[in-house]
Amino acid sequence: MAEQIVKSYAKGVNQAPRKVAIVASLVRNRTVEDALVILDHTQRKAATPVKKAIESAKANAINNHNLQPNSLVIKTISVTIGKRLKRYKPASRGRALPFQKKSSNILVELTGKEKPKPKAKTTKKAKKETK
Repeated sequence: MAEQIVKSYAKGVNQAPRKVAIVASLVRNRTVEDALVILDHTQRKAATPVKKAIESAKANAINNHNLQPNSLVIKTISVTIGKRLKRYKPASRGRALPFQKKSSNILVELTGKEKPKPKAKTTKKAKKETK
């Protein structure tokens, strides 16, 4: 049974990539079940979008790719820079100080084993007795 790679993206997460990457590094190269338990007990705001991305990849693997839920392992989890919104903060004497609202994109890749295909049931038809 070959291993497959399943991907899931979470784009436009309204948090800085540096903060999300810290949480993502906690669960890299772990099983999905371990990662979800770790993220449940992580007290950071960035744990929620990372958990949602992993759950989405898990659902894709089970429903779309027919993989075993207990064999799923996080192969890759990467956080990249998303769009930046340029904003201005009012300052004294009528000035405006620029700043950027940062966002991030999360990529999760899972690997796992396929579910064994059920064997086709062969039913023998009983011959009807004629009277």
